[in-house]
Amino acid sequence: MTACTLTPLPASAFVALGSNLAKPAEQVLHALNALAALPDTRVLARSALYLNAPVGYAEQPDFINAVAHIETRLTAHGLLDALLQIEHQFGRERSFRNAPRVIDLDLLIYADLQCHDTGLTLPHPRMHERAFVLVPLLEIAPQVVIPGRGPAADHLTDARHGLNPVADDWHARPAQQGSAR
Repeated sequence: MTACTLTPLPASAFVALGSNLAKPAEQVLHALNALAALPDTRVLARSALYLNAPVGYAEQPDFINAVAHIETRLTAHGLLDALLQIEHQFGRERSFRNAPRVIDLDLLIYADLQCHDTGLTLPHPRMHERAFVLVPLLEIAPQVVIPGRGPAADHLTDARHGLNPVADDWHARPAQQGSAR
């Protein structure tokens, strides 16, 4: 893979959002608003909220997950830095792998970039294995292609087991748009 530079801007990107602490649905909605407020970024679409069991470390509350499709003038590294800053602002602590979290923001896809360098691998290396990413991703972008792996729909198996939409009024509310200059 190459270094994570390039791409004509603005770029299309997909971000996974997840939480299982401190009113998780509210945390995901607040994080979506923070994502929309990033400079030179706007939310194009957002999935429903989905409830699912934890992966990896099972002794923790269930998660609320969603995916947002954004357009941004931030570089891939700039966007990752912004996502990490949002996590920090929400009080995210990284005590151990797969630990409970107030918010988790993962950069899934950035344009058609395939790369691996310090701190950033694109596309997200495990996204194609996770129903809690694929189901909301395909809801908002049914034709999306995972760079280097092919259509996302080809990776969705019967792994929907344990993934349930959460009833809310999220779709009824307009997305808060950031400024794409």
